[in-house]
Amino acid sequence: MKNDTQLQKDVIAELYWEPSVNPAEIGVEVKDGVVTLSGHVSSYGEKLNAEHSAQRVAGVKALAVEIDVTLPGISNRTDTDIARSVENILEWSSFLPKDAIKVMVESGWITLSGKLDWEYQRVAAVNAVRYLLGVRGISDDIKIKPTASSSSVKANIESALNRRAIADAGKISVEIHGEDAILSGTVSSFSERDLANHSAWCSPGIKNVKDHMLIAN
Repeated sequence: MKNDTQLQKDVIAELYWEPSVNPAEIGVEVKDGVVTLSGHVSSYGEKLNAEHSAQRVAGVKALAVEIDVTLPGISNRTDTDIARSVENILEWSSFLPKDAIKVMVESGWITLSGKLDWEYQRVAAVNAVRYLLGVRGISDDIKIKPTASSSSVKANIESALNRRAIADAGKISVEIHGEDAILSGTVSSFSERDLANHSAWCSPGIKNVKDHMLIAN
């Protein structure tokens, strides 16, 4: 088990390993396995990549992000310009039904809302706009339309967990309440947890996934 000092060193090293991040702008603190990132970065994309870098480090139990996005002058754009760019990108996406997503931009912060049929469409919409110039953050208010539920949903999710060779699949509990999938138990890393969540979201009939999983040492 890593102590906090070693974990801090590993997170800092991972930030230096990520070419899209300027580690000199980011502070790293660790207490009881919980990592806190602070500081200022020049884009929302850099903030996201810093988060992902920390999550890749083995031993990180949880992540707190206190990073501010401070856009350089050349990156500042009006909300109207950003909204127009978002709408154009979404319109050209082959994954998304036409006019399914509504866009609002306030002070560089994008809010996406509407209803889609599948989780992969929601993820594609968010990923399509998160690296646009001038963006300070994104609020994802997109809902997944409910589809016919099945008594086999629980078995389908459990089969997917095992099929994808998640090391701790046997330690993950799956409960189905209506259109909600509830995942609990323990996993060994953020990547294991993300894969378990993705497996649940890919099951037809699931509208919400509640993640109660813990990362074990």
